[in-house]
Amino acid sequence: MTTTRLTRRDMLTSAGAVAIGALAAPSLLRAESLPDYEAESSLQTAPRNVMGFRNHHWRDHFQHLRRGAILCDTYSRAMHYWSEDERIYLAHPCSVPMSEEFTRRGYTEITLKRYQPTWIPTPGMRERDPDLPARVEGDDPTNPLGSRALNLGWQYYRIHGIDNPAKIGRRASNGCFGLMNPHVENLYELVQIGTQVRVI
Repeated sequence: MTTTRLTRRDMLTSAGAVAIGALAAPSLLRAESLPDYEAESSLQTAPRNVMGFRNHHWRDHFQHLRRGAILCDTYSRAMHYWSEDERIYLAHPCSVPMSEEFTRRGYTEITLKRYQPTWIPTPGMRERDPDLPARVEGDDPTNPLGSRALNLGWQYYRIHGIDNPAKIGRRASNGCFGLMNPHVENLYELVQIGTQVRVI
């Protein structure tokens, strides 16, 4: 009988390969059926794999965790959340602003939590597309804000749910950060008015 001896390095390498495969597979499956929200080949963006999802530590972005902290990373297209007591850390892929014109960076905070929010296009959206509906009610499955919205201190900027999961991980918004509805529903329960937010 032959005995194979695995080193720690062998185990970590094989575990890493399994983890990368598990994380990359949904992206590969999703990519085949996505509508064309952006001309991917013309953008200098994060690669569509696990290496594009950057790790962050809250101390690199915030001085404290009072009321928790949210980091929205436009480069890796991810949202990170740390609870005040550091017991909860979340990292979710998200949609990000479609161009630099719509991107605002810096520090702000959560100013309002909205359950099944009504969506009303901003004046800029209406100017670009006069055919947009005047409003979409919160219980409508086509609502671009999804099931929850967290208003930021900057007018018209939000972290919210999404009407189309194909937008996740893409440049697809007019300035907001869109999460899968189950993710934003969980975040909605955790954050407080005054939770600090940084956009990078």
